[in-house]
Amino acid sequence: MMARRAFTERLHKGYAQSMEVSGKPLADEKSRYQRIKIFDTVANGRVMVLDDVVQITTRDESAYAEMLTHLPMFEHAKVERVMIVGGGDLSIADEALKHRGVKEVVLVDIDGRVVELCRKHFAQINAKAFKDRRLTIEIADAFEYLGRAQSKARFDLIIGDRPDPIGPGKALFGETFYDRIMRALRPGGLATFQTGVPFYQPWEITEALEELARFFPQSGLYLTVVPTYIGGFMALSWAGKGARLGTPAGIKRARAAYKRSRIKTDYYNPAVHAAAFALPEWIKRLVP
Repeated sequence: MMARRAFTERLHKGYAQSMEVSGKPLADEKSRYQRIKIFDTVANGRVMVLDDVVQITTRDESAYAEMLTHLPMFEHAKVERVMIVGGGDLSIADEALKHRGVKEVVLVDIDGRVVELCRKHFAQINAKAFKDRRLTIEIADAFEYLGRAQSKARFDLIIGDRPDPIGPGKALFGETFYDRIMRALRPGGLATFQTGVPFYQPWEITEALEELARFFPQSGLYLTVVPTYIGGFMALSWAGKGARLGTPAGIKRARAAYKRSRIKTDYYNPAVHAAAFALPEWIKRLVP
C-alpha cells in the first residue's frame, strides 16, 4: 500500500499544520529568490508555498484577496488606479479588475517565475486578469518601483500583498517603505496590508500601526479569517491619505457601491465589511 504524502508547514515555533497531497507535484523549483512548490491537496485545493510557507490555496484565497481589495475599493467608491505590491498569483489583481471604474492595475512582483508558474497552474482564479488590458505586470523590486518619479501621487489604492518580513520581503516593512507608499498615493488614497496572524505574530500589529501613524493621518486595523493562514484571525492594516476606513458613512457608501456593482464574491459582503472592524479585546490591546 502506497504511503500518503503530506506537506507540513512549520511557520510558527512549536506549531505545525499538515496537508495531505493529492497526485504528483505540479512545480518544485528554486527561483533566484525562493523555493516554489505548487501541488494539489485533498482538503484545500491547489496550493502554492514559497520557502515552505503557504501563500495561497484555491479553497480559501477569497477570504484574503477579497478583503484586501473590495473593502477599501467599495468604501472609496472612485478607485481608478491600483498598485499591488507582490501578488504574483494574481488573485488580488483579479478582484480589483472586477470593478468597472478601474482604469489601471499595476502589479509589481520581484519574482517573475512565481508569476509564470501561477499563470500556468492557477488559471481557475487568474485567467481573466491575464487577459485584461488594464493590467500591467512589472517584474521588479516594489520598494524600488515606489521610489520612481512615475509613481508619485499616481495610485488611489495600494495593496501590500507582502510575505512575512523575512528574506526578500524584509524591504516591504518599515518606515521607508511606508513613506514611499504615502508619496505614491493620490490625495484621498488608501493602502491595505497583510499584517500577520495576531494569535502567533502579535508584534506585527503593534509595529505596523506605530510606523503607519508616523506617515499617515489615518490608519487602523480590520480582520479576516483565512483557514490555511493558521491561528484564527488574520490582521489587515490600512492607511489613508485623507481617507478613513470603517466609519458609518464609509460602510453605508460601501453597501450602496456593492449593490450597484453586481460583483460576485465568495467571502466579502457588506455585513462582513462592517463586522471586520470589530476587534476582540486581546487584539485591541495590541493596537498602540
